[in-house]
Amino acid sequence: MNSATILLVEDNPDDVALTLRALKSHKIGNEVVVLEDGEQALDYLFGSNGGTAADDLPALVLLDLKLPKVTGLEVLQHIRADERTRVLPVVVLTSSGEERDVVESYSLGANSYVRKPVDFLEFTEAARQLGLYWLILNRAPGGNRPG
Repeated sequence: MNSATILLVEDNPDDVALTLRALKSHKIGNEVVVLEDGEQALDYLFGSNGGTAADDLPALVLLDLKLPKVTGLEVLQHIRADERTRVLPVVVLTSSGEERDVVESYSLGANSYVRKPVDFLEFTEAARQLGLYWLILNRAPGGNRPG
């Protein structure tokens, strides 16, 4: 696992900018790879057309649900179905507060479900807490901390 990388899968440029700004404002200096749709996320993690992906997996995936081409739920399903990515930490970071999205995300193996706050200060606090927990406090399988 690449302890320096966060994979952000988000199609809304405003949400991307907000997320990057929120992470930076709390001095979370990890490299962030931004992908705009689910198909790009699958290519990044698994290689295009079933080929080989990069050897290093990200330390954390921040995954929106409402994505073009391949939905976030489908990406999550692929992540959990593959031995190489099965235990990869995935935080669903979405504006959806629908109960069925919450239930399905957890049913498919999401580690956490965070609804994007509209307010910037709330969002930056959520980003700080996500970074603190998943990149510093959380112990990854194999005895290694991701951060």
